[in-house]
Amino acid sequence: MDRFFVDKNNIDLENGTCIIEGEDVKHISKVLRCKVGEKLEICDKDNSEYICEITDINKNQVDLNILEKNEIKRESDLKVKLYQGLPKSTKMEFILQKLTEVGVDEIILVSTKRSVVKVDDKKEGKKLERWERIIYEAAKQSKRGKIPTLRGVLSFDEALDDMKNNDMNICPYENEKTVSIKSAIRKADINNIGIFVGPEGGFEEEEIQTLQDIDSKVVSLGPRILRTETASVVASSIVLYELSDLGGNI
Repeated sequence: MDRFFVDKNNIDLENGTCIIEGEDVKHISKVLRCKVGEKLEICDKDNSEYICEITDINKNQVDLNILEKNEIKRESDLKVKLYQGLPKSTKMEFILQKLTEVGVDEIILVSTKRSVVKVDDKKEGKKLERWERIIYEAAKQSKRGKIPTLRGVLSFDEALDDMKNNDMNICPYENEKTVSIKSAIRKADINNIGIFVGPEGGFEEEEIQTLQDIDSKVVSLGPRILRTETASVVASSIVLYELSDLGGNI
């Protein structure tokens, strides 16, 4: 069953109806070619899911009747914020898609010293809009209970300030040989965690020292060198498995 996200104010529980607006209307009518009477799965971006039946389709909206409401826990109580050093655009799309599938709560884009890509201010809005769409489609596909937040592009110093709000921060680094990610987070009693992953060229030693100065734990992901897009997904997966209430289901 195809899944779509709607704002809560588009769901009328009293009358048992729901409205889909925006770009999804064209997708439903022109791409999926849905008809009146077909069913869709709707999520209110806050873990509530609804099985709905289409009652009308026009160019502006899709009207639905709510057939049933379900409370299915798909989101972890642990909030993972992934700080991603800007990689090349094709890698960025992969990272956003896979982090959404894994269960990351928030993705923050950061410009570091070795970032190959520098997003021009004039183009930043369009890029972020495209990347948000990739996240949205991945959230639909993976049946997330919410849509991950995308923020950026932050400077390195702005990212450091933001990280101070987290209960814990870790930073995978290829030159760290002794502290494993598992040992660093083991038995951590936290509500949220930040993970800072460098771009293709990794971090400068000066940046690592600065991260350590704010009590970020520099960790190893193993003896092999991982690409930035691999490191982001691996680190997030390990953290969610070790510290999340969802880990026991894997």
